[in-house]
Amino acid sequence: MMMGSEKMNNSMEIEDENIEKTKISLMRILVEKQDPSSKEVEDGALRRFLRARDLDVEKASNMFLKYLNWKRNFVPNGSISPSEIRHEIQQNKMFLQGWDKKGRPIALLLAARHFQHEGGVDEFKRTYFTFQTSTNSQNVLVDDDFEFSLTGFIVYLFDKVITRMPPGQEKFIVIGDLKGWGYANSDIRAFLAALSLVQDYYPERLEKLFVVHAPYIFMTAWKVVYPFIDPKTRKKMIFVDNKSLKSTLLEEIDESQLPATLGGKLELVPIHNS
Repeated sequence: MMMGSEKMNNSMEIEDENIEKTKISLMRILVEKQDPSSKEVEDGALRRFLRARDLDVEKASNMFLKYLNWKRNFVPNGSISPSEIRHEIQQNKMFLQGWDKKGRPIALLLAARHFQHEGGVDEFKRTYFTFQTSTNSQNVLVDDDFEFSLTGFIVYLFDKVITRMPPGQEKFIVIGDLKGWGYANSDIRAFLAALSLVQDYYPERLEKLFVVHAPYIFMTAWKVVYPFIDPKTRKKMIFVDNKSLKSTLLEEIDESQLPATLGGKLELVPIHNS
């Protein structure tokens, strides 16, 4: 009986893979017709956008074309230089820490070290970003042309994390440590920027976001941003109780790969030094 069930599951998996491959081919035809530069894109990238839109070829194609246009305008040189985001790097708030048990790289954010932009005009202009997202019930446009340096920093972070992925791995883990977080660290626009990047331009990259040491006052800000979070992304966010902090993280991450600040053995490595 078990063998029959396994064969059926294998057959269904093969069928799903074939359907996905067919849709990737259709998606490639659509995007290459509208943007010839997409010929250089691997199937894996198209697959991520396709999965983010529940295998809807038209929606995934539109999403991907929007990404290509954004990438050309926001990162014309192909990558973000540390010199362009000095303000964010100087806050020393983001770290790259080892890999989880499945080989996914881990990023650690010390949120209490983040403060709203105080950098110069040039850095501000460099990180122009228009945020637009939608909830289930309505479209929401947030500040047609608001600017802030964190966007470039997040792109820099994502690109760094992606280069650390072993062959066959496409996702990463983030631990957001809110210990010491207060109203001075509350930056709704920055959170929306990170959210938009994850959902619109780096789909199917985030495996899980562990939120640890969240203070009670954080929930006020959380209520503001929660409606903007896609249901798929919400499922990836895990608020960890202080009492079960280490045991929860150890389910996914070996102690040798866990930051020392969270009970592990790895010393913190700033992102710009990784």
